[in-house]
Amino acid sequence: MSSPPFHIIAADHTGITVANLERSLAFWRDVLGFELSHRPHQTGALASEITGVPGAEISIAVLKGYGHKIELLEYLAPSDRQHLRPRPCDVGSVHVAFAVDDLDAVLGAIAASGWQAAGKPQTLQAGPNAGKRVVYVRDPDGATIEFMQLRPNEG
Repeated sequence: MSSPPFHIIAADHTGITVANLERSLAFWRDVLGFELSHRPHQTGALASEITGVPGAEISIAVLKGYGHKIELLEYLAPSDRQHLRPRPCDVGSVHVAFAVDDLDAVLGAIAASGWQAAGKPQTLQAGPNAGKRVVYVRDPDGATIEFMQLRPNEG
């Protein structure tokens, strides 16, 4: 593998397009414990040129926590935006993964908030993550979050 003529310095954030910014913000902040950093609003040429979406108007909430930032984006325009619910197996589907110390406690908090696991937690049997318990959770808009419980004595 050859090296590119540039250097990626670090991962900055994960962006998730949502249908209802307040609903998603409440989950990420109040259930998962992320801290609201700031709430920018992008419109005009700036939003259109960054996203490649003509007429884009975006209400944004940036959250920080656990060494990562989550950017929740609610597009207020254009009016012809679509609500897609790709399955994890569909090309283009993306997920963000978080390591947790107690997967059952996470699932309890998620269930109390009205979200639910996509399946049942499984213990991985092979590879570098062998012994970890893992499950996907789908948010109300269909975005996938993976929770991975660390092995004993890890983390």
